[in-house]
Amino acid sequence: MDKPQEVEKKIGQLQNRQKILLNRKRSEEHRARTHRLIGRGAILEAVFPAVVGMEGEDIKAFLITLSRLPRAQDLAEKASKNEVAE
Repeated sequence: MDKPQEVEKKIGQLQNRQKILLNRKRSEEHRARTHRLIGRGAILEAVFPAVVGMEGEDIKAFLITLSRLPRAQDLAEKASKNEVAE
């Protein structure tokens, strides 16, 4: 094999390797997101057992209503900063 063909072959191999790595990264990110969503859903159901029988839109409306309660925004901001809420 002469040099240009070897270089082209190596480029193709590296491009394929890059695709494999990008697919693996996307897959790992998807798996992590799925794990996070399942965990948060379990917490939601543990704290508010009534949501178990609700449909998605009902849960969304419930959470929106909770978010509009006095001090809800303040508590959410404190929680996101890892501060202990009173």
